[in-house]
Amino acid sequence: MTARALAFVDLETTGATATSDRITEIGIIEVDADGSVREWQQLVNPGTRIPPFIEQLTGISNELVAAAPPFAEVADETWRRLAGRLFIAHNARFDYGFLKNEFRRLGVTFRAPVLCTVKLSRSLFPEHKRHNLDSLIERHDLAVGARHRALADAQLIRQFWQKIHVDRSSDEIDAALKAQNARPSLPPYLDAGIVDDLPDTPGVYLFYAENDLPLYVGKAKDIRQRVLSHFSADHSSAREMNLAQQVRRIDWIETAGEIGALLKETALVKQLQPSHNRQLRRNDEVCTWTLVDEGNGWLRPEIAATHDLDFGIGASCYGLFKNSKEASDVLRALAAEHKLCDALLGLEKTAPGKPCFGYQIKRCPGPCIGNEPYTKHSLRLVGALARLKLVSWPFAGPALIREGDEAHLINAWRYLGTARSNEELPALLAVDRPPFDRDTYRILAKFVARMAPHR
Repeated sequence: MTARALAFVDLETTGATATSDRITEIGIIEVDADGSVREWQQLVNPGTRIPPFIEQLTGISNELVAAAPPFAEVADETWRRLAGRLFIAHNARFDYGFLKNEFRRLGVTFRAPVLCTVKLSRSLFPEHKRHNLDSLIERHDLAVGARHRALADAQLIRQFWQKIHVDRSSDEIDAALKAQNARPSLPPYLDAGIVDDLPDTPGVYLFYAENDLPLYVGKAKDIRQRVLSHFSADHSSAREMNLAQQVRRIDWIETAGEIGALLKETALVKQLQPSHNRQLRRNDEVCTWTLVDEGNGWLRPEIAATHDLDFGIGASCYGLFKNSKEASDVLRALAAEHKLCDALLGLEKTAPGKPCFGYQIKRCPGPCIGNEPYTKHSLRLVGALARLKLVSWPFAGPALIREGDEAHLINAWRYLGTARSNEELPALLAVDRPPFDRDTYRILAKFVARMAPHR
């Protein structure tokens, strides 16, 4: 490999989320093309508290950084030491993502060619399962300084770099670097720099066509990986290829985790109506079955529009249907399967005391003419509907799902929004409650065990 200027980088931070956590220490080792080496270590005041666990792990305490400069004061020095160099770090997207976010807060766009030594180790030593820094220390007998301090860990990364140049041939290393740095085949009208900007965090991404026409909203556990998969040379379908050819701009919104990504995707699809998101489009006619007690043990199913319901504690609703015809078709099928009376179900109009058609063909036991108690028929009806039963809203008011540093506010299965602090919650409660949404309910019903009432 042709000699080039390198920067071995390690950061210590207040946590793992680049968009909300902050840098507490920077360690950079500059290696020039001629072999000259310079080391730099700088404590940084993060402007927020360092959690006790992180203090214990790194030895960097709140007291230690109290007199340190904020990142804004060391940004120029950091930039100067990284400019024009290959950015080498262990789990490089982590360190690179934190620096990009720190620079972005200052209104500066930071970009650099990146090399990840985790990926490099996996490529060169595939026979090993673990490739974290502690595994590399043991495997390659690296000399350990102050573990979990920025400069000491940067020194370990450089030692690994030196070690592989002894243990592996130049051809093997070049092949591994080429594979890692292979750029995806982006459409010509997209800025190639977006590859470096895309985060490897959960969230949603938005594709826009010409004139900012929304094309597609997608969710991802890793935004970068998912977005780039749309532009792979081996498109899985003509539809995927057509989508890739239309994209002119990409936006994204990072979330704390999977739940936030799912909720944000559903909300944005309803709001923007992208042309390629057909399955999650708005459907205002969604309805469900409820049971009306007519007395004497007779429970009569009745179609109800979901926007009229609160799904309160103890409420019984069965199924979500795109319209009343679909609801009736499902009930007819259940009637045939469970020998229910079409007249008592409201599916057939008959004069009082007259048998329904099902009784005449020996499918209905005859509650319509008094041959079967209403109670027995109602029990059979409830059993038939059981698999369609919706989860009742288990709280007297709104509830929260906490995920990382985010809190998702929910009320009667309606998603009200996401807050990053308790101070943001009152504003979400003040807005008009959105209509019930089938897709949002299906997401939230899976995570009901994680909900807690909002006090």
